[in-house]
Amino acid sequence: MRIIKSIQNRIYQIRGERVMLDRDLATLYEIEPKVLNQAVKRNIRRFPGDFMFQITKEEFDELRFQYQAIEQTEATRSQIVTLKTGRGSNLKYMPYAFTEQGVAMLSGVLHSDKAIAMNIAIMRAFAEIRKVLFQESDLREQLRQIKERIGEHDIQLNQLYDALENLLDENAGKRKWEERERIGFTIKK
Repeated sequence: MRIIKSIQNRIYQIRGERVMLDRDLATLYEIEPKVLNQAVKRNIRRFPGDFMFQITKEEFDELRFQYQAIEQTEATRSQIVTLKTGRGSNLKYMPYAFTEQGVAMLSGVLHSDKAIAMNIAIMRAFAEIRKVLFQESDLREQLRQIKERIGEHDIQLNQLYDALENLLDENAGKRKWEERERIGFTIKK
């Protein structure tokens, strides 16, 4: 369960898709990002644009803040968070983002036992996220229905208050002024 939580922390929302970055996948598979990207490029026909895409500089900058919260490992070399100064030390290429289908396709490209086991865990993490999102959407629907009911009740209560006010006004107008019960202080003579 701990590994699934760790994987869920590495799933980002980019372009309306839940994705994982190549560096995170490489860390989980215990390989270098370069090795992962080479395997993908050798099998590029398996990774159409809806399975994998390269993020833009703007998307990268937005992710940088999210990425700082995740524990940095030696495999990622903290490339995304802090860029080293000096020749050849900076990030040269924007990372690739893999959708759930892209991660599933990686299982056909990477054949190590670690990659297979980690791919199963990643698929479980995506399934858990889907389950949570489904439950949230169900809760949203229930809240919407409750709001509608409350709105209907407000209208009905306002109608009741108006009817009561009208009844009280009619009854008060029917009584004569002299017949009304006196309230307040009486002065003795």
